Amino acid sequence: MSSSPDRLVRRLLILAGIAASAALWWPHQASAARVKEVASVQGVRSNQLIGYGLVVGLDGTGEQNAVTAQSLSALLQSLGVTLPPGITPQGRNTAAVMVTADLPPFAQPGQTIDINVSSMGSAKSLRGGTLVMTPLRGADGQIYALAQGNLIVGGAGASAGGSKVTINHLSAGRIPAGATVERSVPTPLHEGDMVQLDLRAIDYSTARSVAAAINLAKGEGSAFAVDGRTVQVRVPPGAQSRVGFLADIENLQVQMERPAARVVLNARTGSVVMNEAVTLAACAVAHGSLSVTISSTPVVSQPNALSGGQTVSGEKADIAITQQAGALVSLPAGTQLTDVVKALNSLGATPQDLLAILQAMKASGALTAELEVI
Repeated sequence: MSSSPDRLVRRLLILAGIAASAALWWPHQASAARVKEVASVQGVRSNQLIGYGLVVGLDGTGEQNAVTAQSLSALLQSLGVTLPPGITPQGRNTAAVMVTADLPPFAQPGQTIDINVSSMGSAKSLRGGTLVMTPLRGADGQIYALAQGNLIVGGAGASAGGSKVTINHLSAGRIPAGATVERSVPTPLHEGDMVQLDLRAIDYSTARSVAAAINLAKGEGSAFAVDGRTVQVRVPPGAQSRVGFLADIENLQVQMERPAARVVLNARTGSVVMNEAVTLAACAVAHGSLSVTISSTPVVSQPNALSGGQTVSGEKADIAITQQAGALVSLPAGTQLTDVVKALNSLGATPQDLLAILQAMKASGALTAELEVI
């Protein structure tokens, strides 16, 4: 006979197993997230930079056109080299490129950022090339960074006898830390006594939860929700105090309610993605497919001997339309995502057919979700 401690241990193990299994199927109505994961400070963002430059040192994989020749002549002239009239640089070791970069918030002069380099013309490959000094400008036309360096191109290619093999993309590359910041962008973070938090998605319950979490941690009246997208936060004066205040609130836990039911349809690829809030009412669906087959058979008309006619060739086309019978399938009501997936899989429809079926379900009121086509 087992002792009393053994029976107690066995009961505890049984209770732990029941609790663990219940956690797998019990629906969670809310989840926790940090403030930094659902919102960002207004004005603290990156800025796009763009510039036009030249890549040199290519092994005959560049281009030779008027734009590249004029750009190279202007570059040589700026360096004190003047070409005789009517003489243009020759060769395919140069390519005109477009340089883009993102200037992160709070970037200061002297810091480096990554840049992307893309060919603008008919250059076959930028592999092994070097980008010469290129100014990068913002939307206001001011120069915010200078780019220069050796390109990294993740690809390879070879051609011979009219055949060509290319791996990955050779007309674009990247230069890590290839640009030096020359000008900083001012931010409104240290202006006024209020800071605005912008939510990444419109949701009134999330805005209320963010304001409530800040008020609980920093005192009542520290934050209030303006609408479903913005939350105003009262911050202390001084740069050091303000940074510490924001560092505290961005790690606060926020209770997230269930998101709005939504189904995202990609009409180009046929992808269908739905979140856990999607529910399905009981309905019946008839699904069938229509196929059209066109076959062409060459036909030759041969005239009789001594008739003076000509041989004529033509084609005979046969068109057949086949429509498969679509049985009426009854789908039960589903209150969880797994139930909805099982019901849709029972139709045996392709992803392209599923796009039309989901739209029809939405129109009939059986699908409780918002459809978004991308």
